[in-house]
Amino acid sequence: MTNQNIKKMVTAALLAAMTCVATMIIKIPTPTFGYIHPGDGFVLLCGVVLGPLPGALAAGIGSMFSDIFSGYVTWAPATFIIKALTGGIAGLLFHRFKNTLHSKKGRYAALAIGGIVGEAIMVIGYFLYETGLAALGSGALNQASIAAGIASSATGIPFNIVQGVVGIILSLILLPVLSKIPDVRDWIER
Repeated sequence: MTNQNIKKMVTAALLAAMTCVATMIIKIPTPTFGYIHPGDGFVLLCGVVLGPLPGALAAGIGSMFSDIFSGYVTWAPATFIIKALTGGIAGLLFHRFKNTLHSKKGRYAALAIGGIVGEAIMVIGYFLYETGLAALGSGALNQASIAAGIASSATGIPFNIVQGVVGIILSLILLPVLSKIPDVRDWIER
């Protein structure tokens, strides 16, 4: 294993831990029994700094552990998948567009594009999972339970959108800070 691989693995572990802590440390409760948090900023940065696949794993693992440590164990598997997709897609789009938009502002635009698409995946992913939980929680999977699941899950959409916007803004603020670290800057610019 090369020195560069070890650095990237340690950085992935640190970003997963920062994602977990950022998700747990500031929680703004919502009426839907969830909470808005700054963790999504780190979910997006996982994909940007580490690249799509390692970033997806770090984002998913960090977010999943925050659910486990916070008592949302039922949500942990879905959170792993949803946040991995969010971070991975954001990283993929960032690295695709950062080369097209050749400037510092282009990097921010690429992060915004990746963040918007990634966070849209988060909103849709949680809507689908909540709909399934609500429908299955009624005891019978039929048209009425699915309709009730959709109705109850739709109430969480605005709060997830706010969380996504907070995540995008935080990632845009932290990108230049992380870019000052030589290895991280190299990974972002590759």
